[in-house]
Amino acid sequence: MSTAKRTNTATRAKTNTRAKTNTKSPAPHTADSHDLIRVHGARVNNLKDVSIEIPKRRLTVFTGVSGSGKSSLVFDTIAAESQRLINETYSAFVQGFMPTLARPEVDVLDGLTTAIIVDQQRLGADPRSTVGTVTDANAMLRILFSRLGKPHIGPPSAYSFNTASVRASGAITVERGTKKAVKATYQRTGGMCPRCEGRGAVSDIDLTQLYDDSKSLGEGALTIPGYSMDGWYGRIFTGCGFFDPDKPIRKYTKRELHDLLHKEPTKIKVDGINLTYEGLIPKIQKSMLSKDIEALQPHVRAFVERATTFATCPECDGTRLSEGARSSKIKKISIADACAMEIRDLAEWVRRLEEPSVAPLLTALQGTLDSFVEIGLGYLSLDRPSGTLSGGEAQRVKMVRHLGSSLTDVTYVFDEPTTGLHPHDIQRMNDLLLRLRDKGNTVLVVEHKPQAIAIADHVVDLGPGAGTGGGTVCFEGTVEGLRAGGTVTGRHLDDRAGLKETVRKPTGKLPVRGATEHNLRNVDVDIPLGVLTVVTGVAGSGKSSLVHGSIPADEGVVPVGQGAIRGSRRSNPATYTGLLDPIRKAFAKANGVKPALFSANSEGACPTCNGAGVIYTDLAMMAGVATTCEDCEGKRFEASVLDYHLGGRDISEVLAMPVAEAEAFFAGGEARIPAAHKILTRLADVGLGYLTLGQPLTTLSGGERQRLKLATHMADKGGVYILDEPTTGLHLADVEQLLGLLDRLVDSGKSVIVVEHHPAVMAHADWIIDLGPGAGHDGGRIVFEGTPADLVAARSTLTGEHLAEYVGA
Repeated sequence: MSTAKRTNTATRAKTNTRAKTNTKSPAPHTADSHDLIRVHGARVNNLKDVSIEIPKRRLTVFTGVSGSGKSSLVFDTIAAESQRLINETYSAFVQGFMPTLARPEVDVLDGLTTAIIVDQQRLGADPRSTVGTVTDANAMLRILFSRLGKPHIGPPSAYSFNTASVRASGAITVERGTKKAVKATYQRTGGMCPRCEGRGAVSDIDLTQLYDDSKSLGEGALTIPGYSMDGWYGRIFTGCGFFDPDKPIRKYTKRELHDLLHKEPTKIKVDGINLTYEGLIPKIQKSMLSKDIEALQPHVRAFVERATTFATCPECDGTRLSEGARSSKIKKISIADACAMEIRDLAEWVRRLEEPSVAPLLTALQGTLDSFVEIGLGYLSLDRPSGTLSGGEAQRVKMVRHLGSSLTDVTYVFDEPTTGLHPHDIQRMNDLLLRLRDKGNTVLVVEHKPQAIAIADHVVDLGPGAGTGGGTVCFEGTVEGLRAGGTVTGRHLDDRAGLKETVRKPTGKLPVRGATEHNLRNVDVDIPLGVLTVVTGVAGSGKSSLVHGSIPADEGVVPVGQGAIRGSRRSNPATYTGLLDPIRKAFAKANGVKPALFSANSEGACPTCNGAGVIYTDLAMMAGVATTCEDCEGKRFEASVLDYHLGGRDISEVLAMPVAEAEAFFAGGEARIPAAHKILTRLADVGLGYLTLGQPLTTLSGGERQRLKLATHMADKGGVYILDEPTTGLHLADVEQLLGLLDRLVDSGKSVIVVEHHPAVMAHADWIIDLGPGAGHDGGRIVFEGTPADLVAARSTLTGEHLAEYVGA
């Protein structure tokens, strides 16, 4: 060995010896010190200068009574600022195409990481949006069929029901310097069914809802809103000369009936005035049927819902796909067949495909489908319209894309991920949350269920009350510390509702026969009337299909679903419930002026901010700024309007009152308004006594919106109330109040049917209908009917086992 080699070997040996003997750990790196998310001085919505430190790479649960400020802290402060800061990293040009986000009202926010929000906002209700399109599973299936499908019909777009086939011919001249290139034809093969345009259903108009054919036009045969013979329409029908307005419609000739219903726009002259006559059907299609149904006036909306009928498209049989897309198959399965399968069955089919040329695609598709099964949504199919998913299902569908993600050190924010889950399924959701945490992510969860709170590494309890009575941190620490902490949440954490000693006797029954909606297996059941009935079962067992799809929706049935309340920031509880109308009239009567003065959307609005109370400044690609209007100081009304009083209060002071205070204010004395007091009592009954009358609807939580909807429906004259998971968003302490409300409804002579998973509601029921035994094609059957005590004694179903455990039987 040469001298140089010997020297190098000796040097390496010394170095290795030093490395082995130097066992002192290095000083902590500065980069490792950022292990907390620090919030100081948060004042968003009702938060009162909140300051907390949240550990990173841990699972933190935020709890507290409804309206205590959980969502304000987690979503409107932490997650909102994270998203705003990410947007600011893009160029000004890119930011111009992104939504503008205002900076939350907070002094210090540091230690933030990228936030991924998985909330309960319903997925788009567009008929062309399905479970497959929102999760990219459809996109992967389309590529798979374009590679392996026989016969080969074209690229992936040929299997897409959102892409129409296009063929065009002609000359396109492209000038490139002195050269000119001409492209003569253009062709794109799409998979959209040409008849229904990818919707799966075709609409038709029920002519019996347009007119009474036993009458003539002159006798008022038309039943379309606004089509009166006294106005312009009467003059047009009389003067057009296409048919006899005094002849009953059933005696019209084919030509006359065609002219009445379908005639194309035609110029006519009536009383010397040039007009255009058009048939009834194209006319109402333009003026009513093509518009957003939610934006129509109530009486017009009711007419549209009556007159429009939907039927499965006869050409594609509801698959939305063209004949070509349906003809291409892999192992005798078309893409329409694949999308109609339950996802767990589709996953097995994909697993059996062995084709090396598309191996990476099969692996990715398999991973997505397995995530559905893992998250408890294996009973869905990819062609299920996304608008039909419940809030909890929508949230879990959004989770699918994050489960296989390789990202770490991300902040995941969840809004009650256990919503819509049977107690049997909650453990599975807990495991998923812990798995996200164990990959090195920060998981923030807003939650009320004790089973979900129990897995937290860190708990933040907000309160002590709701609205102005909340907004402070009552407890920070471990779950054991919360139990011993004495807060409202801590005191109720181990509460258990007991089984009722006596149950009410039914006064009648609501028969359901041969129900086959979705996965129901020809179900026959008698739903008792005059009692509190709970319909339960694992997610996907057929509860909503039975209650909403099979119970006839006649005048006596009042459904209170989970659909979102539509409303702008100008909408508030007073406008939504109709409370503002009697208040405006009372103010007008007491002061001898017009009621319109007391509306911030009408004559009484502050001219500077147009009644919004704030002035919004659009800063183009930067976040817009909202500043309180200096002229009205955020009161929304013109100064002169505030000179008018009722009971010593002006209209802005009334709108700033909480429901509980307003209920006392309008109960007697000069400000006594029975109509307003009745609405306020209902709002207090559903646990919204802390809301101010003028609070914008956009600031309400999901649970608050549902209870606001319930309060408005309590005025309906129906005899049967159908509630869809009314405990959504309710704190443990509020569930007791809800049970009292349900009891009062039943005791007043109503029948209440509740779709619910909460064990306290099940224990409080008079009658339980349990569906199952599983989800999807494993469900759809009645597995138990009877009292809660019988269900606990039998323990014959998953629900029975969990309810027995809950009540300690």
